[in-house]
Amino acid sequence: MKASPLERVLRRVVVDDGGCWRCTLTHIDGYAQVRVDGRIQYAHRVVYEWLVDQIPSGLTLDHLCRVRDCVRPDHLEPVTMRENLMRGSTFAARNAAKTHCPSGHPYTGVNLYLNPQGGRECRACRRARKRAGYRAASNTPNWGGAS
Repeated sequence: MKASPLERVLRRVVVDDGGCWRCTLTHIDGYAQVRVDGRIQYAHRVVYEWLVDQIPSGLTLDHLCRVRDCVRPDHLEPVTMRENLMRGSTFAARNAAKTHCPSGHPYTGVNLYLNPQGGRECRACRRARKRAGYRAASNTPNWGGAS
């Protein structure tokens, strides 16, 4: 009899010192994979859906342990993709965690400017940058010949 996808994954699990169930199946970008009904799927999703429940639509599984090949169900939590990215060490997460601009001004209240692209800017530094640009432009000689 053919083994279920869950059995195939669990046969290839090694428990590490941190309690993670590390799956030794084929990896892509650190995530273990298993074939289910002719399709390749992430092993942590297969284990979660077999042992816990379906992953709600629009959500993804976050590895609370931060170990990509861990398939232990209580190390996995369904969250939005944004929440998953913000919990990690992504560029977006690092920027979202910043509370002050490089000059030390807070990213709060009247000093916070949200630019059209959705990024945060310090109003004090933005104002200084605009003033410097205006001064530089007004002190530039008119090389075009028009008076």
